[in-house]
Amino acid sequence: MSGNKSDMRTPLAKVRGLGSAREGTRHFWRQRLTAIANIPLILFFVGFLIALNGADHAHVRAALANPFVALVMALVLISGLTHMRLGMQAIIEDYVHGEGMKLALIALNTFFTIAVGVASIFALLKLAFGG
Repeated sequence: MSGNKSDMRTPLAKVRGLGSAREGTRHFWRQRLTAIANIPLILFFVGFLIALNGADHAHVRAALANPFVALVMALVLISGLTHMRLGMQAIIEDYVHGEGMKLALIALNTFFTIAVGVASIFALLKLAFGG
């Protein structure tokens, strides 16, 4: 048998370059960091919703026109969507066993997150800056 005997990866993983602990560790830490970042961000978001409960469209637009509020809301979206994508990717990797289906679902997960993020940021900017 040729190669390093301590390399426990499958032949497919060797060809694809998968199996390094670095990627799993990076995924783990990004998921934990976004979870920690989401705590104050979601608290801000919930407080913002409570403060504007029953407000009319003009009042909400005026609140979102504040640069600090708009920036924090953008961070809520980015951090929340990143955390969602990482969590769904972990579920897909753990529970989908076919390699082709796994890769397709991971790609769809990424595309879905990007589409929702772009639409949400666009809506936020439109509300914040009028139009």
